[in-house]
Amino acid sequence: MKQLIKITFVKSNKSKKNMSTYVVVGLQYGDEGKGKITDVLSAKSDYVVRFQGGDNAGHTVYVGEDKFVLHLLPSGVLQCRGKCIIANGVVVNPKSFIKEVGQIESKGMRTDHIFISRRAHVIMPYHILLDTYREEEHGGTQIGTTKKGIGPCYEDKIARVGIRMIDLLNPEILRDKIEKNLRIKNSLFEKYYGKPTLDVEEIYNEYLEIGKQLQERIVDTELELNEAIRDGKNVLFEGAQALMLDIDFGTYPYVTSSSPSTGGVCTGAGVPPTSLQNLIGVAKAYCTRVGNGPFPSELDNELGENIRQIGGEFGATTGRPRRTGWLDLVSLKHACMINGINNLVITKLDVLTGIENLKIVTHYKTEDGKIIDYFTSSTEKLYNYEPIYQDLPGWKEDLTKVRSYDELPDTAQKYIEFIEKYLGINVYLVSVGPERSQNIIRKELF
Repeated sequence: MKQLIKITFVKSNKSKKNMSTYVVVGLQYGDEGKGKITDVLSAKSDYVVRFQGGDNAGHTVYVGEDKFVLHLLPSGVLQCRGKCIIANGVVVNPKSFIKEVGQIESKGMRTDHIFISRRAHVIMPYHILLDTYREEEHGGTQIGTTKKGIGPCYEDKIARVGIRMIDLLNPEILRDKIEKNLRIKNSLFEKYYGKPTLDVEEIYNEYLEIGKQLQERIVDTELELNEAIRDGKNVLFEGAQALMLDIDFGTYPYVTSSSPSTGGVCTGAGVPPTSLQNLIGVAKAYCTRVGNGPFPSELDNELGENIRQIGGEFGATTGRPRRTGWLDLVSLKHACMINGINNLVITKLDVLTGIENLKIVTHYKTEDGKIIDYFTSSTEKLYNYEPIYQDLPGWKEDLTKVRSYDELPDTAQKYIEFIEKYLGINVYLVSVGPERSQNIIRKELF
C-alpha cells in the first residue's frame, strides 16, 4: 500500500515588498563623475554602500560653495537619509576614515550614520610601504598605483594573512597577526629593498587604539543589507574606479586590485545577484585615463590639452593630469556588457562645446588589418590597434544652464542618440556641469 505524504506550505508572515536597489559603476578608466551621480541618488536612499576599492578613489562632491573630495567614504555620505556602509569588499585605511569623518564634522555635518563591515580588511603601514617601494623599483614600467597600499592589502586578503576590522577589537588576535606579518615584511624591507624595518609594538598599540576609537562603527553589515532589500528599502551601491580598470576585464596589468563591476557588489557587500535591479553605468562624453596603459583614442595634442583644462582633468586623489581622448564606444560596449547596464549616464557633455568636428570610436583596426568592434584581452596588442572614428558635428552653445533634453542643441542631442543607438541602452541622465542642479534627467529612477 502506497503511503500518501501530505505537504503543507507555510506562508511567511513577512510580506515581500518590491526591491529597490541601485548600482552606480564607472564604464571607462575612472573619474567619470560617479560621485556626483551617487550624491544625487543618495538623497532618496535609505542605504549607500561602498563595495570595493579603498581610499584610492577620488570622488568630488559639491554642496553649495563647499567642495568635498572623498577617498574612502561613500560619496552619498552628505545626502543619504539613512546609513552609509563601507562593506566587506573595501580595504580600509582607518586613518583615512578618521580624517574624512573629521572633515565632514568640521562643516557641522553628521557622521553618526557611517559604519564599516567587520569583515573589511585593514590597510596597514607595511602595505603602503610595499606599494611605494615597488613603484620606485619599477621605474618607467610603473602600473600607476596611488601608493595607498590597496594592492598589497588585497594580496594579504587572498593569501589569508590579512587583518580585518573585527581583529582591531581583539587584542590577542591583532598582536599575533601583526607579528606574523612583520616577520615576512620586515625581512623583505631589510634584505630586498634595503629599507628600515617596522616595530611590532608601535603598530600594535596604534591600531589597538584605533580599534577602540572606531568600535561603535565596526558592525556586521551583510545581514542588515539583505533585510533592507527584502523590506523594499532604497539601497544604493557605489563603485569606485571603473570597469576598464577591473582586475579581470580591464587593461591588465594596468588595473586596480578589485572588481569595480556590478558583479563585484555581490561578493563585496554580501548580496545575491537576484537582488540587483537598476544597474547604472557612468561615462564621460569623452574619455580620460590616469597613469600608464593603452588608450587607443588618446589626444596627445593641443585639443587634448584644451579638453584637460576645460574639464579640470586632474586626479582628485593624486593631482596627476589625466590623459584625454575621444569617446571610445568599443570599450564602452565591453563595459556595458560585463556590467549588464540598463541605465546610462553621460557626464561632462558641456566640455565638448566649441569643438567643430567631434569623433567617436566605433571600431578598431588590428595589427593585421582586421576591423573589429569588440575589446581585446591582449593589452599588448591594444597598443597597436588603430581606432576607426565616426565624425559628428559639434555645437557652439553653452550647455551649462540647460535643464531639459529638448533645450540641448540638435547636434548635442544627435551625439547622445548616436551613443544610445550603438550601445542599445537609453541615456537616462546627462550632466552639463559639476553642480547637483546641472543634470538633465530624462526619466526618474526612484
